Amino acid sequence: MTDPENIKGNIDGNVHDTLEIVRTQFPQKRVLVIGDQMLDRYLWGKVSRISPEAPVPVLVEESGAQSAGGAANVALNIRGLGLDVAMVGIVGDDDAGRALLDILASSAVDTSGVLTLDQRPTVTKTRVITGHQHVLRIDAEDTEALDEENTGQLCRLVGEVLSQTEDAAVDAVLLSDYRKGLLGDALCRTAGRLARERGIPVLVDPKGTNWGRYRGAAVITPNLNELELVTGTSRKDEGALIAAGRKLCKSLDIDSMVLTRGADGMTLITRDETLHSPAIAREVFDVTGAGDTVIATLAASIAAGLDWPAALPLANAAAGIVVGKVGAVPVEREELLRAIHPKSRDPMETVYSIGELQAVVEGWRERGERVVFTNGCFDILHAGHITYLQWAAQEGDRLIVALNTDSSVRRLKGEDRPVIAEQDRACIVAALGSVDAVVLFDQDTPIDVISALCPDVLVKGGDYSKDRIVGAAEVESWGGRVVVTSLVEGRSTSAVIEKISG
Repeated sequence: MTDPENIKGNIDGNVHDTLEIVRTQFPQKRVLVIGDQMLDRYLWGKVSRISPEAPVPVLVEESGAQSAGGAANVALNIRGLGLDVAMVGIVGDDDAGRALLDILASSAVDTSGVLTLDQRPTVTKTRVITGHQHVLRIDAEDTEALDEENTGQLCRLVGEVLSQTEDAAVDAVLLSDYRKGLLGDALCRTAGRLARERGIPVLVDPKGTNWGRYRGAAVITPNLNELELVTGTSRKDEGALIAAGRKLCKSLDIDSMVLTRGADGMTLITRDETLHSPAIAREVFDVTGAGDTVIATLAASIAAGLDWPAALPLANAAAGIVVGKVGAVPVEREELLRAIHPKSRDPMETVYSIGELQAVVEGWRERGERVVFTNGCFDILHAGHITYLQWAAQEGDRLIVALNTDSSVRRLKGEDRPVIAEQDRACIVAALGSVDAVVLFDQDTPIDVISALCPDVLVKGGDYSKDRIVGAAEVESWGGRVVVTSLVEGRSTSAVIEKISG
């Protein structure tokens, strides 16, 4: 047994095996999420003065958005990782509830187990934000425990989902408790019993001090505050806290505990060992939803048969991705694959049509990311191209490269060009670490692409004045910037072709 005061520093799994399981096994698994669903609303604006009526900032609203929160965000994270998801929970008979169900349905989450109740509102959190700074949060909720009738109906729905077989068979059950009145003793105990009878692991994101309702769970994932509260042991004595967590798990017949520790990563506590996985360092914009992502990734990992040395670093990597975004934004499987092994990305997966890329750009903007655009033929990629694209990428958060198609290149460069066909050029450019998306255009100029995507920054290389850059006026008209970078001297496709021709 490992001494709980001597926590291991890192966990090394077989990266290639993990990648293969994430790619091939995640899409074959199904998870049942039972928990408190919420609608997260966001209002963004600028603050430039203090109200004359009271010493509070005046925010001029510029935009708004809404997304799934709580257990609903857990479900979307699991869907983002490629698994099927069934949801059991409640919403109110109100606009917020309908909006939440629409969000879940748009991601193909099975909401047939969600009850609509007219006597209580959908739990809603409205966050007011300026830049990356939260100014205010407004909550609408009813946290009274559900009555016996509604609890009984939810228990029946859980039984129906767990009784499904073949393609609809459940591989893991996840209880996402936000103390909003849904996960009372009866529902938790019923879900746990039905799952254990079928050999299905139960994972719990706990709240409060009544952990008896989670008895028999496979995994429980408290944070330091929650474990300190339920055990009465101070976090200042880490060894004692871990020992208390282990003792509590034994008394409740809980197999494992994953203690989430924020910037310090997470610690696995079992009856036989203590393992630690450090967090992946990256810039933090918003920790909202990070806990949802952790337990969603652990549920996906357990459902797919991953062991702890692989599952914990995977969950840490997923958390590292979402804290770099604004709001509760689900993690995507491809993001996770790139995070644990950057070379795992298939370049062609980031080559989009205009319509596809518009949807991707909309998602970037919802996370507050600045979109950079540049274009060119990029025929026979050379050091000048690489340097130029690296410069362009530094102007924002996401870089889009628009490539001329073969027919467009021939009209611009002559019948002997391009040397490299358009699909190969797209694949090569997309493989660059500085590039987030590639789109092909068949016109002589990229003006239609620019107008469709509305980038925040337009980058062009060479000695151009703004009045000669296609799209400059349009980008500046919606408040964007135009940047002209110098070219790398002595590097050009024509020079490369001339040298090859001898």
